[in-house]
Amino acid sequence: MAKFVLPFNKISKQDIPLAGGKGANLGEMSRAGFLVPGGFVVTALAYERFIKETDINVEIDRWLHQVNLKDTASIDRASHELRDVFKRASFPKDLGKAIYDSFKKLKAEHVAVRSSATAEDSSVASWAGELESYLFVTRQHLLDKVKTCWSSLFTPRAIFYRFEKKLHRQRVLVAVVVQEMVDSEISGITFTAHPVSKDRNQMVIEAGWGQGESIVSGRITPDTYIYDRVTKSILDINVSDQKDMIIRKGQSGAKLVRVPKAKMGRQKLSGKQIIQIASLCERIEQHYKKPQDIEWAFRQGKFFIVQTRPITTL
Repeated sequence: MAKFVLPFNKISKQDIPLAGGKGANLGEMSRAGFLVPGGFVVTALAYERFIKETDINVEIDRWLHQVNLKDTASIDRASHELRDVFKRASFPKDLGKAIYDSFKKLKAEHVAVRSSATAEDSSVASWAGELESYLFVTRQHLLDKVKTCWSSLFTPRAIFYRFEKKLHRQRVLVAVVVQEMVDSEISGITFTAHPVSKDRNQMVIEAGWGQGESIVSGRITPDTYIYDRVTKSILDINVSDQKDMIIRKGQSGAKLVRVPKAKMGRQKLSGKQIIQIASLCERIEQHYKKPQDIEWAFRQGKFFIVQTRPITTL
């Protein structure tokens, strides 16, 4: 089972074909000593085995063959049929057991389950944002969420993207990252080079209340801080009036709630914390030797790194 389910400490940045972009980078950062919440990857080989054993690979070929990019109904139909096939398919028992065993070792009540395409986060084609992620998943729903992440290779958007990037004749595989959930007070994104002006001496740090999904999805306008890497000082602070945030929903799942009045107009990170996260992200960039787009979560005085990828716009 070792090649189907791998802990982060057995994965490096060389393992994109096996663990996808997200998985490979989380393994790399864990091994380099950065504070990354514990986790494991259900590898692309597990996905490949699953679609072969269940004959879903035949269905994939059949439905993608019927897609016409100029006809959105054909894309929707293929998506609906394929996702349904995944949902109905039974999970191989030994694979399910390996995933449950790895989950048990995490000693976590909740995990984040995220798709990690093997074509993702490369400079050619970035699948970031095309595939699905689930927050605060319990053991009870774990295998279902892994299957749903696999099937998110066939959302209408992902099918369109696949044809647009001329990947529809290639074998696109997906891994799934299962990672201990950080119930974050604040979360955000750091671009270690300015993504608009392309100034490599400036960092752009975005921060919001609750889970980072609300920033990634564009649901909220986060605080924005500009940090000067040469003078090690904060050049600009732009505080947003955040109205909604994503938090845990009861025993499992996530929900959107109103930001408490006391927090609504407040700056998310203090000056000291801005400098702290900037310094941490600078070390990650030095490790990768190229500008990074880094997702982080802050809880009980600590910054956790939950994702990094190269800044594709540069």
